[in-house]
Amino acid sequence: TCGPGLAEYLQAELTALGFPILDTHSGGVLTRGSLLDCYTLNYLLRTAYSVQYLLREFGCGSPDTLYKQVGCVDWENYIAPEEHLCILSRVNTRTVNNTMFPNLKVKDAIVDRIQRKTGRRPDSGPDRTGVVVNLYWHEDRAWLYLNTSGLKLSDRNYRKMPHKAPLRETLAAAILMAAGFDGAQPLVLPMCGSGTLAIEAALLALNKPAGSLRSNYAFKHIKGFEEAAWDQVRLDARQNIKKGSPAPIIATDIDPVAIDAARQNARTAGVEHFIEFAICDFAATTIPAAPGLIVMNPEYGLRLGEQENLEREYTRIGDFLKQRCPGWRAYILTGNKILAGKIGLKTSRRLIFFNGNIECRLLCYDLYAGSNPSANIT
Repeated sequence: TCGPGLAEYLQAELTALGFPILDTHSGGVLTRGSLLDCYTLNYLLRTAYSVQYLLREFGCGSPDTLYKQVGCVDWENYIAPEEHLCILSRVNTRTVNNTMFPNLKVKDAIVDRIQRKTGRRPDSGPDRTGVVVNLYWHEDRAWLYLNTSGLKLSDRNYRKMPHKAPLRETLAAAILMAAGFDGAQPLVLPMCGSGTLAIEAALLALNKPAGSLRSNYAFKHIKGFEEAAWDQVRLDARQNIKKGSPAPIIATDIDPVAIDAARQNARTAGVEHFIEFAICDFAATTIPAAPGLIVMNPEYGLRLGEQENLEREYTRIGDFLKQRCPGWRAYILTGNKILAGKIGLKTSRRLIFFNGNIECRLLCYDLYAGSNPSANIT
């Protein structure tokens, strides 16, 4: 599964890893693989929220049918009685009006079966640190999955100091993929905040696994977990980490607290020495001689009275790009169309992303050296 707007990038990741694409929709990509393949996907995918393994699909017209069909799965082969069980559901059916009721029916069906088969019942609750089961019930059809991730994969475990309104890690990774970043070209990140874009860029440039800091996944709690196979996944991934340093990654912010947070987060992620941090106004950011990519995520000004104050800031962004960055390609993520117009440059691409529930545009600007009236319009 993935966030809205990220399926295209998740599909590209799966294809690069050699997995077939069976179907794609706004919330995820369907592929084929084994439970062992889930180890690899959890460890390597950068744009996914979770990796879910389909156990059963069935017609479902009532809570009683739900209980019966869930009870047909041989849960004793997946869940040990001493494990903790968490049920998550997404329900859109006229059959029930209490969305928590299906959770209860699924939980009862699972623990009742395990009780019959083993004489003991697993504990259950909202904590996702053990076995996690997902139910999707739409009209008269239901799907039952083992959620092999547990906590969302976007929780990389390096963001110990989030500062204010940070980008979700999966969104940052997708933005970098959309920009074509691969570590071969310089990357400049003014207004870097707590450093999520910079850290994701370093991880991507080094081919360092997105899951390298996580110690717990739900698949480790499923019966039959193969420790040797998991060790091999991590060993293979470590051997594929690129040696040496990528092209410069420069991250700046005018707020010293933001830079302190970004440094600490980068240190936790093990990539601090691959990022050049500096405290300065975005317009004073050092621009390397060799052209590359600029990515910015300025404030959107969605609260009352904020937009007017930010108009000058967006105008300054346009001036900075025109005057300081000829030959570069810039990407600006914004959730405010009016402010985007204040940049005063013609876009070559506009991509839709969602930052939380805010529909945003990733605006691409090709910044030609010299005059190019068709590209730079003030």
